[in-house]
Order: sequence, then structure tokens, then C-alpha cells
Amino acid sequence: MAMKIRLARGGSKKRPFYRIVAADSRMPRDGRYIEKLGTYNPLLPKDSEERVKMNMERVQYWLGQGAQPTDRISRMLEAAGVVEKKDRNNPQKGEPGQKAKDRAEEKAAKAAEASEAPAEEAAAEETAE
Repeated sequence: MAMKIRLARGGSKKRPFYRIVAADSRMPRDGRYIEKLGTYNPLLPKDSEERVKMNMERVQYWLGQGAQPTDRISRMLEAAGVVEKKDRNNPQKGEPGQKAKDRAEEKAAKAAEASEAPAEEAAAEETAE
């Protein structure tokens, strides 16, 4: 059975509250889970101790049993110092979209034309004298 440590959403509309659970990976997000390992309340400030609560002994147990944490849970575990930090690399994340690239090219072309025009005028004035 493929186990995951993941978030199960609770709370009302626009007021999210999550349980950190150990669940079979084939179960739905908010469906059946094996054990509740903690809670996560994203509405609290980031420096609040109540924002993320985890039973670290049980988390360690499930990691030892081969449960794979999701990306969000692994980040929480890294912040708690349970798991070593992974190197993440998404070079396309900071790259602008195609329309932004096109706008930048147009702006550069206009700037080049504007800088060439005064140089041409100065050259024309020198030849006229």
C-alpha cells in the first residue's frame, strides 16, 4: 500500500483548515485516512506556533514505514528540522511569459530607435557645418 503524509481540507468556504494525515495514496484528498498526525491553519500568522502542529513521533514512524510526504508537508518538515532540505530547481518559474518577452523586445527596439535618432541629427549637423 502506497502511503502519503498529506493535507486533508476542512473548514468552511474561504476559511480553510487542514488536518495533516497519513493516508493511502489512492484515497481522495478529504476521504478516508489512517491516522491524524497534526493540523495546519493557514489563516494564522506565519510566526504563530498554532499555525502548524504535528505529532513528530508519529510523523517519524510513518516516514520510517515508507510514507512519502507531499511537497507542502515536506516543506513543513524541513522548517521543523525533521527532514533535510531538498534542492528545488524550477528555472522557468522566474522566467517571464511570452507576451512580456515580446513587450520587452518592442521597448528595446523603440529605445534603440530613439538613441539612434539624436546621433543621426548630430551627424547631420556636423556635415552641414
